[in-house]
Amino acid sequence: MANVHYRIGKSVQDNYIELVERKGIGHPDSLIDGIMEEISRELSKKYLDEFGVIMHHNVDKGLIVGGEAKVEFGGGVVEKPTEIYLAGRAVHEVEGKAMNVEGIAMESARKYLMENCRHLDVDRHVVLFPRIRKGSADLVSIFKNKGEVPLANDTSFGTGFAPYTPLESVVLETERYLNSKRYKDEHPYVGEDIKVMGLREGTKLKVAVAAAFVSKHVESLKDYIEKKEGVFEDIKKFISRMYDDEFELFINTGDDYKSGSVYITKTGLSMEMGDDGEVGRGNRANGLITPYRKMSLEAAAGKNPVSHVGKIYNVLANELTRDIVEQFDFVDSATFTIVSQIGVPINKPMNADLEVVLSKGYNLEDVRPKLNYVVEGWMENITEITERIVYGKTTVF
Repeated sequence: MANVHYRIGKSVQDNYIELVERKGIGHPDSLIDGIMEEISRELSKKYLDEFGVIMHHNVDKGLIVGGEAKVEFGGGVVEKPTEIYLAGRAVHEVEGKAMNVEGIAMESARKYLMENCRHLDVDRHVVLFPRIRKGSADLVSIFKNKGEVPLANDTSFGTGFAPYTPLESVVLETERYLNSKRYKDEHPYVGEDIKVMGLREGTKLKVAVAAAFVSKHVESLKDYIEKKEGVFEDIKKFISRMYDDEFELFINTGDDYKSGSVYITKTGLSMEMGDDGEVGRGNRANGLITPYRKMSLEAAAGKNPVSHVGKIYNVLANELTRDIVEQFDFVDSATFTIVSQIGVPINKPMNADLEVVLSKGYNLEDVRPKLNYVVEGWMENITEITERIVYGKTTVF
């Protein structure tokens, strides 16, 4: 039985100010998150195939060191490739049988880049450096405990909330829209490096989008301006379908038309020109950066999905709160925070806190049994989180 504190909270919508950020899939911080998470997932599958269990690993220390590029309308060249360091710890051998951990890491990284970066030539524009060493003996010992429920291999906390506010939905879905396959097929000149920043003042939104354009699809400054204005109108229409109140939209405000300095890239990625990336510096496990919400600074991507509570608890918190608001129409919003203790089963947290905003006419004591039923259900089946992570049924960035 989890030690859970239940209480009434305050809606973030009651704040006059709200800020939300989303770093898109091509942003260097998101790219390295995605690469290291892909490595973790592939390692997990290989461990399952070879040994029947997921062995200890934490590959959550990746780094992108941006390259150098010379770009012009109609083309350009990458003069110095981006360096990507794949770092962490993992089990390399079990009972005399070796695992080619760094080979798996290299293959996974290449695959991820090729699938998510259309204009990146992985062989020419990127150099990969695998640096995944053997795991810490004490953590491996904890990890290999054969109890029904894994033991936490860290003292850490996770937090999550549901549902998204209108601003959070606008920021998240705008990036997904611009990076969708359909939009890219229709607008090949829009790169993958997209960042969306949203501000709410009362009910008025201000949304700023930074989108890298692909130079080979942009013939001139005039062509860039026309294409940028077209993207602006697309975003404006998209947001209008989601948000009924007033909003302002900005795109690539750093452009200087007089000097001809605009946001064009050869690969559609800012990392080609020295923009670096590091695991954990981008989106939280729910895909957003939300300073007006509770947040964990844990780098979830790349951590093992079996016993590392820094990953499991953040995913759990988001899944659990989503479940609560979907099941009970009397819950307007929910926030769940949970903390572990190293060496203790992950379904027996040190403490957990469920904060809810209830619809008018409901009180906490009357609904507590229903809330508790959902919380206990997730704690009893917490190992299902592992499968959801390994097989891509949930996001961690």
